[in-house]
Formats: sequence, structure tokens, C-alpha cells
Amino acid sequence: MGSPTEWRGTAGRAVVRRLKLLPAVIIVAGVLIDYFTPPDFSGAALYSAAPMAGAPVLSLPALILTGLAACGADIALLAHFGYWGASGGYSELSSVVIISALAVLINRLLYRSDVRLQSARTIALAVQRAVLPEPPPRVGPMTIAARYTAAHEGAQIGGDLYAVQDTPYGVRCIVGDVRGKGLNAVEAVDIVLGTFREAAEEEPTLAELAARLDRALTRESKRRANLDDVEGFTTAVLAEIPYGGEELRLFNRGHPGPLVLLDGAVRCVEPSQPELPLGLAGLCAERDRADTVPFPEGATLLLYTDGLSEARDRDGAFYDPVARLTGRRFAGPDALLDLLLDEVGRHTDGLTTDDMALLALTRGPRFNQMGEGASRRTAE
Repeated sequence: MGSPTEWRGTAGRAVVRRLKLLPAVIIVAGVLIDYFTPPDFSGAALYSAAPMAGAPVLSLPALILTGLAACGADIALLAHFGYWGASGGYSELSSVVIISALAVLINRLLYRSDVRLQSARTIALAVQRAVLPEPPPRVGPMTIAARYTAAHEGAQIGGDLYAVQDTPYGVRCIVGDVRGKGLNAVEAVDIVLGTFREAAEEEPTLAELAARLDRALTRESKRRANLDDVEGFTTAVLAEIPYGGEELRLFNRGHPGPLVLLDGAVRCVEPSQPELPLGLAGLCAERDRADTVPFPEGATLLLYTDGLSEARDRDGAFYDPVARLTGRRFAGPDALLDLLLDEVGRHTDGLTTDDMALLALTRGPRFNQMGEGASRRTAE
């Protein structure tokens, strides 16, 4: 069924389709009430209500036809009961005509508002693609997939982030969540990702990379009061997958623990020592070493934001990715993320309340730093 946003979009389109039938139902109801009740009882209120009900959901031609149908029904019933030509009949028809005209005006105002909203969404999507581009499908030995869904239908950008980079130290990646929403969150995302892309190439350890991110956020928060007051910190997980060996390194700064999946088994990797989020490192001493965990060929690393682990159903129960993924196998990271989005949509009935970023990396055959596969080297 797709992402939570798609679930909401599908449900919304179904509701709109039903609402488009409402004006016709109202007119038919008005005709039946008018015809089967005493002559002094009029259905004019329903004839007037029909075009007004269609103003938000019908196209302009359909709305005009609805207004004409309402006027035609009123004229037919007035003629049937002998009121056509009397002053009361003209007054009743005039009210239907005037309200139909007002419905057309409202329809045009809503259309212009919708055009402006669509333009804003297009701009927001362009900003998102610039700030948060899709990672390449493959980096070195890693097959990669990423997904981003916004909490509110139509929103295209928020405070969740991810990035993957090929470096001299292996494949490095980050998934994080900026505290806050809106344009201030986008600013903080831009700072974190810009610093990560530069520092991932230069810093020899994840601890030093995290310290670089800390300094960038601290520097910007001092320079911009809005970042200090609104976007004071960012939770994040930094990961490094060296080309040699079968392990990965993780440095967790106050973020949900990533998952390692292999042959149906799922392991949640919590940090050996709790750390404060990025931007708050000055409040405590930093540890200088990342956690190392096994990561053999065929294993998948899943990093995510709390939009996944804190997704709730109608009874308030959280979605548990460890329980849901245990015992299951996937064709690749794309299949894994598609399944997660589908399950979260079903779990929440599409009513998610937080943005969600997902990043999955599956380790293929061992590669050297030039990207040559071990099987190829053996054949040669």
C-alpha cells in the first residue's frame, strides 16, 4: 500500500470521490421531499445547499451543471404545484440562483488557493532534494536504500536527515533527527549534512567526526539565535563500514539504536555508553571510541528515526521493528524499507505524527577501495 503519506492520500481521495456525489444526492432528496410533501412545504433549502456542498470538491463545469440542475429541479417542482409565475416562486428561484453563483465564486477562490499551495509544495520538494538528496544505490560493497516520509500530508521536508559517503576509511553514513520543525529545522539539517560531507573525508575516527559536527552546531547556534533557541540539538547515529573485515563501527549520540539483520535474526545495537545529542557535547566528557559489532556479508544495517519506533496504533501501542522483522528475509534494502513503510501505514492507519527517515545498507561481497569484487579478483 505504500508509505503512511500515501495511505492518507488514498483515504483522502476516496473521501473526495464520495463528496463529489453529495450535491446530486442533495438535489434528489430535495425533489423527493418537494414532491411527496404538501405544496406549502418547499425543498428550496436543499436546492441551494447542493451547489454550496459541491464548491470545495467539484470542477468548475461540474459545479455549473450542479447549479443548473438545482435551478431546473426547483422550476420543475414550482410548475408542478402551480407556483411558477407567482412572486413567491420567483423569489425562491432567485435564492437558488444567487447561492449557486456564490458557490462558483467560492470554487474559484479555493482553486487559486490550491494552485498556490501546489507551487509551495513544489518549491519545498526542490529544497528537500537539494538538502537531502537520494544516496547512490551502491557504494563500494554496500547496496543502499533510503526513504523519507513527512508526518503531515503534503509536507515534503522536516528535521530528519540521512547521508552516505564513500571515504578513505570505508563507507560512512549518518541518520539523525533535529529537534523542531519548519525552516529552522531545515537550516540545522543543512549544517549537519554539510559538515558531515566534508568531515567524513577528513576525520580518522567517528568520535572525531562527531566532535566536528558538535563544533559546527555550536558555532552556528552562537551565530544564529534561532538555532540556539529552537534547534538546540540533533540526535544522530554515525556508522562506518570498513572495506576490509566483517564489522562495522557505530557512534550513537542520543538516537534510537540501529538494527543489524542477518538470516532472519535481528539485533538492536544500543550504545555501550550513553551520549548526549549533537550540539550538547559541552555538557559532558565525550568518549573517544565507537562501538564495534559484527557485520558479515549478507548482513543489513537499518538506521531510522523515532518516526518508526514511536509509531502508534489506535490503542497507543508502539510499532516494534525488532519483533516485526525477526524471522523474515528480504531481497535487498529496498524491499526492507518498502515493507516497513507498508507496515507502519497499516499499524497507524496512516495517522503518523512524526517524520520518518529510513536508511538501509546491505553488505555484498568484499570489495577493495577501488571497488573491485573479490570474486572478480579470484577469477583473474
